[in-house]
Amino acid sequence: MKKQILIIDDELPILEIMKDILEDEGYTTFTAPDGIEGLNLIKSEPIDLVFLDVWMPKMGGIEVLENIKRDFPETEVIIISGHANVDLAVKAIKMGAYDFIEKPLDIDRILNLARNAMELGDLKKENRTLKQALFPVEEIIGISAPVQKIKNLIEQTAPTDSRVMILGENGTGKELVARQLHAKSERAGKPFVEVNCAAIPDTLIESELFGHEKGSFTGATGRRIGRFEAADGGTLFMDEIADMSLQAQAKVLRAIQEMKFERVGGREPIHVDVRIISATNKDIQKEIQEGRFREDLFFRLNVIPVNMPPLRERTDDI
Repeated sequence: MKKQILIIDDELPILEIMKDILEDEGYTTFTAPDGIEGLNLIKSEPIDLVFLDVWMPKMGGIEVLENIKRDFPETEVIIISGHANVDLAVKAIKMGAYDFIEKPLDIDRILNLARNAMELGDLKKENRTLKQALFPVEEIIGISAPVQKIKNLIEQTAPTDSRVMILGENGTGKELVARQLHAKSERAGKPFVEVNCAAIPDTLIESELFGHEKGSFTGATGRRIGRFEAADGGTLFMDEIADMSLQAQAKVLRAIQEMKFERVGGREPIHVDVRIISATNKDIQKEIQEGRFREDLFFRLNVIPVNMPPLRERTDDI
């Protein structure tokens, strides 16, 4: 299969020149005039390498790079830098970019960087495959009846899209159950996105979950994709969900019901296909009775409950 390269630059001549050069070498190429269009394209096409300009309208190259490395970490990125942007290019490399190339562009350097970046990407994929063969996905270890019950429940539930709520004390393996539900599902090849609701301030939780538009609040210097959007097609694991404020719970409930939402400061509805797995170490019934957790949200999330027993209740597994 031909390697696929995406060129993101707001200068049409550069897009055309690079497209011709790379296609002459046998690569399949795509072009985008800005970062937002480029990110949307990465979601729909398996891109191996991105040539990314630093200065662009709508969304700058540094923010685009941040999104790529967060949501598509295996995609290599080469920065296209003007003479005044070398410092930014160096910053980009520290953020995970493979290398940078300065304008005016040099054909030989373009091809050498593309070839080397592709080889690095292939090595990373091969390394991952070998690791998966040598160190398979962590399994829940145990022979006790509670563990066997949980393993059977995972096998039965994973192929479905049913929402799962995992209850249990800290350290009982709630995240491990969530990852196995994803790994054994038809969504396994899609993103598994985790968000710790207890670690995010109330003022930022909405932006973290749903993203925001540039200028929507102080510090919003560009558009950002939220966790719901990043998990599109895959699984969103909402850990410590009982720690969310009631206001955030209401917005999560609506997003789950409709599978659509708007970014903070935005008006365009974003439609997603996400499986929700949630977890909490709190007594959820007590939280509901005392008015700290919405009962309607609980019923939406708790389609299939999983109770993780602590080790002291299954000493046969020690």
